Amino acid sequence: MGQSHQELDRLNALLHALPVENMPMSLSEFDGYVTGILACSDMIPPSEWLPHVWGESGEAHFPDQKAAEETIGAVMAHYNSVAEAMSRSFWIEPIYEVDPNSDETMWEPWVDGFNRSMGLRPEAWERLLDQADEETRATMIFLMALQDIYTGQSKFTDDEIDQIDLEALDLIPNCVATILHQSRPELSRPEPENLSGMPFKAGPRPGRNDPCSCGSGRKYKQCCGRN
Repeated sequence: MGQSHQELDRLNALLHALPVENMPMSLSEFDGYVTGILACSDMIPPSEWLPHVWGESGEAHFPDQKAAEETIGAVMAHYNSVAEAMSRSFWIEPIYEVDPNSDETMWEPWVDGFNRSMGLRPEAWERLLDQADEETRATMIFLMALQDIYTGQSKFTDDEIDQIDLEALDLIPNCVATILHQSRPELSRPEPENLSGMPFKAGPRPGRNDPCSCGSGRKYKQCCGRN
């Protein structure tokens, strides 16, 4: 079972309480970061990845012991929640940020977090890229291309970037599922007998401009897709 909205709101508030000048991770960035850590074929201990959550210096500068325990507890709770979700299914629901000015859902912080996690074990990801099937290789290249768009280093045209931007939110969960199928095969459950030999495919996700399935009448990106 995933975390409640209240738990995620509390984690978001605790991350925002970290010294802003140190550039700590946002909730969306942290969610992508944790997903990448858990998707890696190598185990990465918290002692290695936690400092990056606090910011560029690696120091959280908590005001007191209570704040330290609460923040670290909330961070580890989310890590465990994502790990539990992966143990049940390859399908992961990313936590995206919403631009308060335009109300647009943004994939960029999540992708930045995921790519930052890859930097913790570059050899493992290079090994996966070399050994992966064509679909997984294309998926990894796509995620790296999204990072290039985010950092302004992309060689795509403006029109191509606009099209990718429209599709990225819906493609990212499929990308994660495809990578997990290759990088964490131990999580894979046996296929039912009548589906033996079929290629792995992640389930469908509503388009961000589609009506939300909850019946609210709002667009998915402005309703359940915001969470």
